[in-house]
Amino acid sequence: MSENVSSLLYIVAGVLFIMALRGLSHPTTSRQGNLYGMIGMGLAILTTLVGHPPAGFGAWILVLLGLGIGGGAGAVIAKRVPMTAMPQLVAAFHSLVGLAAVFVAAGALYAPQAFGIIENGHFHKQSLFEMGLGVAIGAITFTGSVIAFAKLDGRMSGKPIMLPQRHLINALLAAGLVLLIALFIGTESKAIFWLIVLASLVLGGLIIIPIGGADMPVVVSMLNSYSGWAAAGIGFTLGNLALIITGSLVGSSGAILSYIMCHAMNRSFISVILGGFGGDTAVAGSGQVETRPVKQGSADDAAYIMKNAERVIIVPGYGMAVAQAQHSLREMGDMLKKEGVDVKYAIHPVAGRMPGHMNVLLAEANVPYDEVFELEDINGEFPQADVAFVIGANDVTNPAAKTDKTSPIYGMPILDVERAKTVLFIKRGMGSGYAGVENEVFFRDNTMMLFGDAKKVVDTILKSL
Repeated sequence: MSENVSSLLYIVAGVLFIMALRGLSHPTTSRQGNLYGMIGMGLAILTTLVGHPPAGFGAWILVLLGLGIGGGAGAVIAKRVPMTAMPQLVAAFHSLVGLAAVFVAAGALYAPQAFGIIENGHFHKQSLFEMGLGVAIGAITFTGSVIAFAKLDGRMSGKPIMLPQRHLINALLAAGLVLLIALFIGTESKAIFWLIVLASLVLGGLIIIPIGGADMPVVVSMLNSYSGWAAAGIGFTLGNLALIITGSLVGSSGAILSYIMCHAMNRSFISVILGGFGGDTAVAGSGQVETRPVKQGSADDAAYIMKNAERVIIVPGYGMAVAQAQHSLREMGDMLKKEGVDVKYAIHPVAGRMPGHMNVLLAEANVPYDEVFELEDINGEFPQADVAFVIGANDVTNPAAKTDKTSPIYGMPILDVERAKTVLFIKRGMGSGYAGVENEVFFRDNTMMLFGDAKKVVDTILKSL
């Protein structure tokens, strides 16, 4: 296959990736978007194998083994991992992309002839720059994603962890990385290459450790962007147009999404990507659970209140996802609509620990798209709502974000559920949210707590209705 044909097919694959991103931007076209992405990736793989076939039978066996193991593992994971674990799965996948960038850069360093990046015994300077930058971004992405996975999976506290002099340490490491990359370009030293890897691994962890659980959805999006730029950098090293196109698409789209989410959460984009730089005052709260009395109700009480309401706004959160209560919730909404109740669903931009998490779950349960509203479109309707039915959402409904400057979530826009005439709040217990902050709504006079597993509570409400 000629280089011109390969380049043309890579461009076609790139167009399919763009169509995939476009399709994934809305639930109604998400399946089609996934299909475009699969076709584009298949085309890119086939073009690479035909245009640059492995040298020899042994190399073909290794390539086919890699495709089989990777594809098989992906298929098993896709079938077994529940939607509730999707955020940490995404973070884990980002770590693999970063690690792959490190391995490819190392391969190029130790076998430059195979990559065509050496001439007269010396590396091309631009190739050294691409390797140094690509391996730095890849290593930062790897450790950062591992920390994000640990926080999202509950293996590490979701509270911000403030390290002493972290800003100074991060700044020195970043400056050291720039110096090491410059030295690597000048000396072609393998030892300096591995120093770049080591410094980047440390920096990736230090950037993510101070970021609290409330900002973790932004971190996942940001690491997605990092993994894209790492892939693009290695694409230049390999001279692979598909990697350059794909990496640039992922990097730019991830950066744009991170910026949009930071704007939605009233966070500084630069602050978040630098590990919460300047955010010390926003993490000083104790996050202790209070023991004040709350008003507790039953499923029968909730059914009676909602059946006699005119307007009900349902606010789903991570607790709904864990209990897989979305189908029961949709049945409850349908039953209320038959009783003449106006039912709407309110989605916070970061509900569920990952952008779009709640939207996907509601779409899976066949909740009509025209009943689902984002924060900015629904917030003004809470004062007119008879009931705000909160199912597992905690931090995104916490008024401390507006009133407590010492809170880790201060400044984040929230769903104003407390402004509804009655708030029905489903929770397993009185524990604080993922950010480690008690929710003042629990103790409001217009709040009734419904304790228990979200799905069981909703199923009982259905029977009462």
